[in-house]
Amino acid sequence: MKKVFIIAEAGVNHNGKLDLAKKLVDVAVDSKADAVKFQTWNTDLLLTQSAKQARYQTSNTGIEESQFQMVKKLELPHSDFLRLKEYCDMKQIIFMSTPDDLESANFLSNLQNIFKIGSGAITDLHLLRYVGGLKKSIILSTGMATINEIGDALEVLERAGTPKNRITILHCTSEYPAPMSDVNLRAMSSMGETFGTEVGYSDHTLGIEVATAAVALGATVIEKHFTLDVNLPGPDHMASLNPIELKSMITAIRNIELAMGDGVKRVMPSEIENRTVVRKAIVASRAIGAGELFTADNITTKRAGDGISPMRWDEVFGMTAIRSFSEEELIEL
Repeated sequence: MKKVFIIAEAGVNHNGKLDLAKKLVDVAVDSKADAVKFQTWNTDLLLTQSAKQARYQTSNTGIEESQFQMVKKLELPHSDFLRLKEYCDMKQIIFMSTPDDLESANFLSNLQNIFKIGSGAITDLHLLRYVGGLKKSIILSTGMATINEIGDALEVLERAGTPKNRITILHCTSEYPAPMSDVNLRAMSSMGETFGTEVGYSDHTLGIEVATAAVALGATVIEKHFTLDVNLPGPDHMASLNPIELKSMITAIRNIELAMGDGVKRVMPSEIENRTVVRKAIVASRAIGAGELFTADNITTKRAGDGISPMRWDEVFGMTAIRSFSEEELIEL
């Protein structure tokens, strides 16, 4: 099984502060994630002044303000992302950030070899063309998208220069937190069959079970939001894992990887000793004299060690004992 690429999604949970962003990197490293991902944007290029908050944003922040006002407070300058990239390199974890506008994509093009396109940008033709033209690995999130919109986005990326074998599609439900009834996890596998790409899962549910289930269904990429503290102010903290939960999720995923194996049914090394302990063998049910025929009256099957398998009963039945056997002794031919 291909090793699952685990992205610890810091997102905007730094609350616009570089020191908190670095602490999030530390948590991702401690949890043994493969990458830690942020989000890069210029608020003036991303939003109109009058853009409204999503319902979950108002609910999670408890503040009624425009989306512009909320997002502006969470924006990090390019200089901070340069520092974060250096910090990630020092900590030996892959730095990633999702661009939400062309200026940000251009800035990030020299900082990362993997580009994540967020669900909100799946219909952003200009951004798709630009990122596709970079010819780097792309992870495309599909929250809120129809199957036709996903196909259109893939076509744009491919025409721009990125081959399908360098694109991974992430199934996603864009609600924070996402209700279990709306997860529709089987859609991940369906998209892989439809588009012939690798697939993964961007998880917005509470807990870790859906992400680990996605791995069992074939996800090659898992992305999950995390935070230092779910009680911090901000739109995404409440739907994020705390540091202990993030570590538990990654441990669970790695265990699932081991458990999936190669699909070949065989006796595993840990089972070999138990075969002789648990399986039955043909034994004497009473004392048997040499030359006596084996019959249902003098042989039976019991757990007794590595003797003749009960599957050979018909072969043994009616044969002549080559020597005497005591009760419960393994039969020999």
